[in-house]
Amino acid sequence: MPELPEVETVRAGLARRLPGRTLRAIHFARADLRWPMPTGPLRRLAGRRCASIERRSKYLLLHFSGPGRPVALVHLGMSGRVFVEAAAPRRDAPPWRRHEHWRMDFGACLVRFVDPRRFGVLDLVPEARLEQHRLLRALGPEPLDPAFDAGRLHARTRGRRVALKSFLMDARNVVGIGNIYASETCFRAGVRPRRRVGRLTRGECQRIVDAARSVLREAIAKGGTSLRDYVSADESPGWFQLALRVYGRGGEPCTVCATPIRRVVDGARATFYCPRCQA
Repeated sequence: MPELPEVETVRAGLARRLPGRTLRAIHFARADLRWPMPTGPLRRLAGRRCASIERRSKYLLLHFSGPGRPVALVHLGMSGRVFVEAAAPRRDAPPWRRHEHWRMDFGACLVRFVDPRRFGVLDLVPEARLEQHRLLRALGPEPLDPAFDAGRLHARTRGRRVALKSFLMDARNVVGIGNIYASETCFRAGVRPRRRVGRLTRGECQRIVDAARSVLREAIAKGGTSLRDYVSADESPGWFQLALRVYGRGGEPCTVCATPIRRVVDGARATFYCPRCQA
């Protein structure tokens, strides 16, 4: 599933092309993805200008001008991809791609959503009610924002028995850190992913915050991690997989101490760590 760096990379690609452009039309190949899409209200966005492209957690937010300042909320699901391509210099629309479910026509460019597994989301909400949307209202702080700091992390973990990696992947605690980046964060912080968070010291919490920010910033700079389905809005792969220290490296030597990286399974998810570098 695309995580924060991948979604941020897609957001940046859209932000370079769409703001200031007027939506001509939105077309649908089907009426539902993970849930039904509000196709009628979405079609009525035609004629409105795209004001900005933002991100909250793993959600893309396409803000439009006009009454109510509607926001199209997009989630990529497990296999969703958003492409932006230049409109063909002809009147006929290009053929639909395999597993393409909706497209937005901005005249000079076309936004296309492809999702083989159909776990993606497209919804519409007025800007004033955005923070209360059912998918956004319970989200924790962004890991790159000042609100995610060692003091908050330490306070929120007191009395908790959950494992650190699971805690980091819970969007109620901090958003956007999925399986890959949680493993990498734990390694850079020098803390085992199965440590109970209630036993973390304030100093360890500071290391975890610093490591999460470092990992995510580096991943964003490299365009995210391409392991299966993910590519950016211009269909370029990410390159952070070349910088992974532990994820996917079970049995290989640690890049710091050469101890073999261990792979364990927690809740059907693979977890990787160095038994020597992580306490």
